[in-house]
Amino acid sequence: MANLTIVVDGTLLRRARVKAAQLGTSVNSVLREQLVSWLGGVDKRSRAIESLVERSGKARSGRGGRTWTRDELHER
Repeated sequence: MANLTIVVDGTLLRRARVKAAQLGTSVNSVLREQLVSWLGGVDKRSRAIESLVERSGKARSGRGGRTWTRDELHER
């Protein structure tokens, strides 16, 4: 893992630290997550979901023709 140094206004950094603490995280973690998102982390997740949906549509498995009533599904 590499280190990155940025320059920000002191007031801005104090406000960011307070907000991060309220969220139970750190400014470092927030910035890391933003970089991942900015560089396509969200796109990877979307592609994975699309792939899963596509594969499930092509699956040859089934339930064998069996159907259930609502009461049967919630029976204990």
